[in-house]
Amino acid sequence: MRPTVLVVEDDQDIARLVSLHLGDAGFEVRLAGDGTTGLAEARTFRPDLVVLDLMLPGTSGLDVCRALRARPPHVPILMLTARSAEMDRVVGLELGADDYLTKPFSLRELVARVRALLRRVAALAAAEAAPPLVEVGGLVMDIERREVTVDGRGVTLTAREFDLLAHFALHPGRVFTRSQLLDQVWGYGHEGYDHTVNSHINRLRTKIERDPARPRHIVTVWGVGYKFVATSPEGDL
Repeated sequence: MRPTVLVVEDDQDIARLVSLHLGDAGFEVRLAGDGTTGLAEARTFRPDLVVLDLMLPGTSGLDVCRALRARPPHVPILMLTARSAEMDRVVGLELGADDYLTKPFSLRELVARVRALLRRVAALAAAEAAPPLVEVGGLVMDIERREVTVDGRGVTLTAREFDLLAHFALHPGRVFTRSQLLDQVWGYGHEGYDHTVNSHINRLRTKIERDPARPRHIVTVWGVGYKFVATSPEGDL
């Protein structure tokens, strides 16, 4: 079943182009030309994601965003704003929008951000469904408390280090490229900063590996990326 995207945009030309590109990318698209209609559509059909212009006639995009966040279920919102509307972007993010694009924008970037948001939502759902404790040998992660111990010793991780380690631990054995980690842990806006992944991997290894020079948990797959190893031939992980 194709993910459904609701596009709330009063400019018909922009709405048509966005709908065309999202449709070509494999999404089912519904259109609404004003905030009142958009809010009704969102509540009736419950799309997987809303692309929401903030400058709408009648009910504003900010009001729509506020109303959608006032009651469940949570639907990811990608805001569209004018380049000069910095305050609107700030308010929109504070109201609970997940990401934003400023006009004029690249349609390819919009499609990429929609995909990234949906992947992040799926990852969060997987994390919520995961067991509260992940134990791999001497490494223990308490997902709910965001605590890590190694051989009974508490380890202090930054928020991003914990998110990265949790992402690995919840997908044992899966190989992730640096670009995938940037997209799924940092978000689309960090695309291209591969050194960010490298530095975080090195810091994590220093904190959780018994011998960071010979890592057993976060292993490099040469020419591809990294993976989390949950077992070993010796069975001591």
